[in-house]
Amino acid sequence: MSDQSPAVFINPFTDFGFKKLFGTEYNKDLLIAFLNALLKPATPIKDLSYRPTEFLGDDRDSRNSIFDVYCHLDDGSRIIVELQNLRQRYFKDRSLYYATFPITQQAVKGKWDFLLDPVYTVGILNFNMDMESPECCNHEVVLLDKSTQKQFYEKLTFFYLEMPKFNKKPEELETDLDRWLYVIKNLVELSHKPAVLKGKIFDKLFEAAQLAALSPAERATYNGSLKAMWDDYATKKTFYEDGHAEGHAEGLAEGLAEGRAEGLTEGQEQKAREIAKNLKNAGVDIKTISQSTGLSEDEIRKL
Repeated sequence: MSDQSPAVFINPFTDFGFKKLFGTEYNKDLLIAFLNALLKPATPIKDLSYRPTEFLGDDRDSRNSIFDVYCHLDDGSRIIVELQNLRQRYFKDRSLYYATFPITQQAVKGKWDFLLDPVYTVGILNFNMDMESPECCNHEVVLLDKSTQKQFYEKLTFFYLEMPKFNKKPEELETDLDRWLYVIKNLVELSHKPAVLKGKIFDKLFEAAQLAALSPAERATYNGSLKAMWDDYATKKTFYEDGHAEGHAEGLAEGLAEGRAEGLTEGQEQKAREIAKNLKNAGVDIKTISQSTGLSEDEIRKL
């Protein structure tokens, strides 16, 4: 049994928690303050408007794209904000794919000279990317001319925040972005608002994040969102334990499907079956197991 005290605030790494704090009209000033701290625009953002977070492709066979938060600024800029808990093999490809939706959405009927509004993608990541920066957690990625090392295009920018690398203590917080990253990473572990987080905006955030203030319907939705996050964590932990080391387990989890397509060895096939069986016994749905191990759903049902 855990000896931890009950949580006081919602977990922003859940789908419900993140959208409650940053994806509602009532709390949009929280998102504005966070974006101002991250983007550092020449003219501070004063207002924004939320847009539907789901876009359909050009035909019915196209994949749907669903963002955590999607908004427009007064100057026409479009911003995607995504929270990503688990590392994906082709995360960069996925991020670029999603960025194309706010771009192609700008096409107009009739005559058009291809003038585009800026697009920003913000990824709050609960894992480390393969960036060659062991300490830096904040990455701003742009299109660059390699020959001149100058920015080639100023209207497409990716911000990636590697939260596991952010380990500052309250007394070490120096910038507004530091304070936001501290809150996002540590909110669920806190029992009160740290004194260093001064100002009305943080007062409002901690008020909005109180578990005790949730309605019964909100609490039920939050609990479901929390369970989904725990299921993802359990799946990842199973991979780690089967691999006996984080590096080996992640490689196994990411490589099984690829290896399956190329032809697994007998030993790899057996390992995939063992992992699939463990996940199935743990209650993970068959589709997720299939995607994680490369085994077919029929094979998994027979285990």
